Amino acid sequence: MTAAEQQISHDSAMNTNQTRTAENHAQVEEIVSRMDRAHETPMFHRIVALVAAGMLMDSIDVYIGSAVASSALSTHWSTVAQNSTFMSAGFLGLLVGSLLAGFVGDLKGRRVAYQINLLLFGGFTFLGAFAPNMAILSLCRLGAGLGLGAEIVTGFAMVNEFAPMNRRGHWCAIVSLVANCGVPVAMLLCAFIIPRWSWRPLFVGIGLVAAVIWWLRRDIPESPRWLAVHGRYDEADAIVKQLEANGSDPLDESAKSANASTRNAGGRSLGICLLVAIVAVSATNVCSYAFTSWVPTILVKRGINLSSSLTTSTMMMLGAPVGCLIGSLLIDRIGRKRTIVPAFLFTGVFGMMYAYQTSTVGAIIVGFLLMMCLYVLMASVVAVYAPELFATKVRFRCVGVANAIAKLLNVLMPMVVGWMLMNLGATSIFVSISVIAIASMLIVGIFGVETARRSVN
Repeated sequence: MTAAEQQISHDSAMNTNQTRTAENHAQVEEIVSRMDRAHETPMFHRIVALVAAGMLMDSIDVYIGSAVASSALSTHWSTVAQNSTFMSAGFLGLLVGSLLAGFVGDLKGRRVAYQINLLLFGGFTFLGAFAPNMAILSLCRLGAGLGLGAEIVTGFAMVNEFAPMNRRGHWCAIVSLVANCGVPVAMLLCAFIIPRWSWRPLFVGIGLVAAVIWWLRRDIPESPRWLAVHGRYDEADAIVKQLEANGSDPLDESAKSANASTRNAGGRSLGICLLVAIVAVSATNVCSYAFTSWVPTILVKRGINLSSSLTTSTMMMLGAPVGCLIGSLLIDRIGRKRTIVPAFLFTGVFGMMYAYQTSTVGAIIVGFLLMMCLYVLMASVVAVYAPELFATKVRFRCVGVANAIAKLLNVLMPMVVGWMLMNLGATSIFVSISVIAIASMLIVGIFGVETARRSVN
């Protein structure tokens, strides 16, 4: 073959590949466009309900850890050192689970990752009920933590990929509202069950409920967006047809032309989107942990005994579901950034105000407002905004990385806060947290893209 013939053959192969790539992109965009425009159906509502149920059990399981450790210590079944190992095992599981879920979800499919994580945290929690000693219980907690960390990554991203574009934020925030009800539910379960029958029946119950949810989720469909990106168009088309049973909105040609199957939100680079996600998710988690876990302790030292009154604690915690509800109402109406940026600002403001409260009434009022702002962020940043920043091919991995870094910071927080309390005083903690909130507000405001009414490609 002459050089000219080789060049012609090479050019022909290049044109064929380009044509094939263009056809693949067109097929992916068709699936994505149809998903964005489909009206909600019973199938979609079932997916949301099963995701929310799994997230609720995840939240309950996470928050019972400290109560179980306290009960084991009070009955002399464990020591302080063993409790520390138990809690650290849970945090380590959350961190590793967040990372693993991202890779499994992107490479093997959303459905695979979604079923594995529920099996892990439900199964290991059930096994933990029969642990003969604290060492075995800590190993079970590590295994459960892998599933718990994975559920956070996969749950919100699943709803994000199935929801229609104009209602995506609303449905993700609703799931966040249900999930965050796990905090008061866990408190009530621990208060009722542990004093009467110890912590073991609690673990058995969670494991059994998780098994039921796992069974109900066994036939949950794979994400059509993931199927399309991986070239499985016929499977994606079959699922989308079921999701279109109640009709679709008319096609917006201008919106369609702006989409690309491999593009991150707003056409931003992966690095910028990952930076925004890591900062926003980490700041939300760190601020929530610092304010809910340390501020009451510090205020008690100032003479405000918040822990002695169940009514006081309950009134403050009511800010959590109210914040999630506000987030669900605002996130689609005014947009992601217009919800997140002010929420970070008010978190910093109310955080500083809370630090200087000297009366119980003042602490309750400001504490309620602070919790409300924190959970507006939980409902908007973690549930909605972070998954929307990334293209389908890398969504789970990038969300997993952002959540894993947030979990790592939460592991380090007790040491950092303890050092600051001893060496710099309580005020430095509130100043630092407020600075984190304001800095995050600026990063999201400047570098973050508005993802409302944009296709999740």
